[in-house]
Amino acid sequence: MGKSFKETLQNRRTYYTISNKSLVSDKEIEDIIKFAVTHVPSAFNSQSTRVVLLLGENHKKLWQITKDTLQKIVPPDAFPATEAKIDGAFAAGYGTVLYFEDQSVVKGLQEAFAAYSDNFPIWSDQTAGMHQLTIWTLLEEAGFGASLQHYNPLIDEAVAKEWNLPSTWKLVAEMPFGVPTQGPGDKEFKPLDERVKIFK
Repeated sequence: MGKSFKETLQNRRTYYTISNKSLVSDKEIEDIIKFAVTHVPSAFNSQSTRVVLLLGENHKKLWQITKDTLQKIVPPDAFPATEAKIDGAFAAGYGTVLYFEDQSVVKGLQEAFAAYSDNFPIWSDQTAGMHQLTIWTLLEEAGFGASLQHYNPLIDEAVAKEWNLPSTWKLVAEMPFGVPTQGPGDKEFKPLDERVKIFK
């Protein structure tokens, strides 16, 4: 019997030690992405989130782009540690999910509903977050470990050029994933009475 949603969400953690192995087919990974993009809600049903799945050489290319970009701005004596982190924790995985928000959708809603103009970028961020959590949890259910990275906007231009993506797609996060080779680190929880208020 499979895990419940609560169990899967509880087990979803950040993994920095992952391999380039998969316990499911590429088709099943694609289905996870398509399911989430179809069913995750968005304000005004805007459906502003865009997702790119990179597997195989495309996955490796992303992290090479990241290293090439960082090498230009990271001090030479610090770059070996940066390179080791990328190679060991991200590029070592099976694939990467890229999350974007289509700014043409956001701007279109701002123009159509001027009274809510300031809110649409906020709501766009919220739907992006919901997609990230949903896909992360579904990848966990499939046996993967993942982490959420933010090398944007440093790599935005190179990523858009490499995969010929629309200029209106704004990169918001990168999620490398693979089969975990070690458990996640310990996680501390702040007291719930400081975080939740209940009134009856």
